[in-house]
Amino acid sequence: MTDEGLEPCAPEPGSFAVDTRDGRVGRVMGFVGPYVQLRAPGGGAEWDCPPELVRPAPLGEVLRARVREVNREGRLP
Repeated sequence: MTDEGLEPCAPEPGSFAVDTRDGRVGRVMGFVGPYVQLRAPGGGAEWDCPPELVRPAPLGEVLRARVREVNREGRLP
């Protein structure tokens, strides 16, 4: 069985996804034109990724990403 002919499913905003071009994990911020916009856990600049190159992040990667977000939020200025 192959994936040919199947359209990629769009990730939900707020979910975590992996940019398969370089393996970065990001929170899905939304969609601009044909691209999925991702932002690194804990903040930073958003980047665009073609939807066919985004896959859902595995649970372990999501947990690590959430820990980074919580740690960043808990830091004092």
